[in-house]
Amino acid sequence: MTHVNSDLLFSRRLLVLVAPLSALLLAGCGPTGRPQQAPLSAPTMPVESENLTAPLNESRTRIALILPLTQAGKPSTVGQSMRNAAELAIAEAGATHVELIIKDDLSTLDGARQAAQAALAEGAELIVGPLYAPNVKEVGRLARAAGKPVIGFSTDSSTAARGAYLLSFLVEGYVDRIVDHALARGKKNLAALAPENDYGNVAINQFVDLAAKRGLRVQIERYAPGNPGPAVQKLAANAAQIDTLFIPEQAENMVAIAGLLSANGLDGKKVQILGTGLWNDSRVLNLPALQGAWFAAPDNAGFNAFAGRYRGRYGSDPARIATLAYDAMALVSALARTQGDARFSENVLTSSTGFNGTDGLFRFTPEGLNERGLSVLEVRSGSAMPVSPAPKTFSSGT
Repeated sequence: MTHVNSDLLFSRRLLVLVAPLSALLLAGCGPTGRPQQAPLSAPTMPVESENLTAPLNESRTRIALILPLTQAGKPSTVGQSMRNAAELAIAEAGATHVELIIKDDLSTLDGARQAAQAALAEGAELIVGPLYAPNVKEVGRLARAAGKPVIGFSTDSSTAARGAYLLSFLVEGYVDRIVDHALARGKKNLAALAPENDYGNVAINQFVDLAAKRGLRVQIERYAPGNPGPAVQKLAANAAQIDTLFIPEQAENMVAIAGLLSANGLDGKKVQILGTGLWNDSRVLNLPALQGAWFAAPDNAGFNAFAGRYRGRYGSDPARIATLAYDAMALVSALARTQGDARFSENVLTSSTGFNGTDGLFRFTPEGLNERGLSVLEVRSGSAMPVSPAPKTFSSGT
């Protein structure tokens, strides 16, 4: 694959590399860990269109930004925060070569379709966004037909496709990182406790696939959301046969599960407990039963530094996922400035070297998924302490 000009990787003003980051709990997420989707109804207001650097200038690279700026006719805090972050990236980069075309998808499928059609008609070379899974699929379909790439923000990996890339926190990446770390620490007998919902399904499928690749046998216990008791009891009955327990569950649900682990004698000092980046949350970090647990996540300092700059400009705190919009806009601005006519080609966007952003190292796969350089953090007395730092580079050929 083509290696992108190295000045893209470490330009402080374009793709800010700031060590550790924070909670992956996505702002505005539903119980599956994915952004809640508004009803897929027809839009009730005109699709917003704004050229940030109007009037149009043929010498500038036109980039469309499609976000849920409104939902059910009301302003969306998450959408506005992502818009602010994208504009912050443009401002910090001094990207006068980029013309940003902003569209509101109204948090609906029809709105996303209209926004994409309008953006393409206005000459967008690449679309950043949208956020919700059905909208990403629809925008990707329209953009591919027009030969234009998309960088979307859905956490649903099924929305990825060749030319439609996801810059989001994918549960598959969490699973790979945390399980491989456990194996590197000598763990051999793995079990999983997971809810029967979309997030749990994706996590367990990845867990089982990875175990098969590593030649491991694993015990899996599933439960209806809100009723983990019987599954915990089954695991407890077989506790002597396991040394590791993976629990891909939301932070708000871990209070009840932690209580059940203690009540059934599943001691975190004897069985290493694993989680995903959703656990980077005070509700988890303060639970006695989860002290010593490990989870994969971006480092904390990257988001903290970004949040400070964001507050200085906008006077409010950013949504956690605002960094996705910042990194996407910083990336496309850098590519537009340095990569000439090939700036948004597949070879450039899927560079094996990857890119450094606010949330650390990332790269896109040709299939539209992403790989991230994640840390492993340990729950310690209300804090998330790094026990394995995020990689600074991707291994060659992987």
